[in-house]
Amino acid sequence: MALERLQKFMARCGVASRRACETMIAEGRVRVNGRVVREPGTKIDPATDRVEVDGRILTPPEELVYIALHKPRGYVTTVHDPQGRPTVMDLVQDAGARVYPVGRLDADSEGLLLLTSDGRLAHRLMHPRYGVEKRYRVTVQGTVSDEALQMLAEGVPLEDGMTAPARVRLLARGGRRSVLEITLSEGRKRQVRRMCRHVGHPVVRLVRTAVGPVELGALPPGACRRLTDAEVARLRRAAGLTGQ
Repeated sequence: MALERLQKFMARCGVASRRACETMIAEGRVRVNGRVVREPGTKIDPATDRVEVDGRILTPPEELVYIALHKPRGYVTTVHDPQGRPTVMDLVQDAGARVYPVGRLDADSEGLLLLTSDGRLAHRLMHPRYGVEKRYRVTVQGTVSDEALQMLAEGVPLEDGMTAPARVRLLARGGRRSVLEITLSEGRKRQVRRMCRHVGHPVVRLVRTAVGPVELGALPPGACRRLTDAEVARLRRAAGLTGQ
C-alpha cells in the first residue's frame, strides 16, 4: 500500500477533520509505532505502521472500491446465477475487494456497469429520487420519425406507468435502422427497450455509454478499471453526497 499523510489517515479513520487532526499531531497526542510525532504531513504506511491517538490504536476502515466494467452481451448482472450463466462477477475477480453491481444491464445489453463496495453511493445511484442520469446508444429497427422522437422525449405510457421525460437525440436515420442517444433519470426494468417498442421501433442493440459523469470511453468489452479519485468525487456530487 502507498504511503499516506498522517492527518489524512487519521481523518479516514474517523478521528476528526484533517485540520483538527493536524492540531492533535502538533499537540503531541499522536504516536506512530510508539513514538510521538508532532509534524503534520508525516507519511506512514497504513498497512504496517501502528498509529495511536490519546492511547487508542486506530483501525483503518475497509477500502471502498469503485470499478467501471464494459459488460459484453451474454453476461447477467447478478452475483450468482442459478441457471449457471456467466455473470459480471466473472469479469471482476481481480478487483481486490468484494464489490456488487450498481443496478442492472440485461443479458442482451452492453456497456458501462459500475460495481462498488460503497453501499450508500450504490443506493443513491439506483434510486430515481436522486435523478442520476444514465445514457444509452440505441440501435433500433426502422426509420424513426420526428413524432416518435418527441414521444420518447416527453414520456410514453408503459404497463408500470408513464415514463419521465428523457433527452433523446437522433444520431443516424436510415431505411432499415436508426441510432438514437437516450438519457434517462429513472431506471425501470428493460425501460429503454419497452419505450422503443412502444413507438414501433424494437431495439437491435443497446449500449450504456455513461452513468452520471462516468463515461464508458474506449474501455474494451469485458475489461474493467478502477475509477479515479476525480471520477468518484464527481459521482458522489451527482448523487448528492458532497461533503458527506
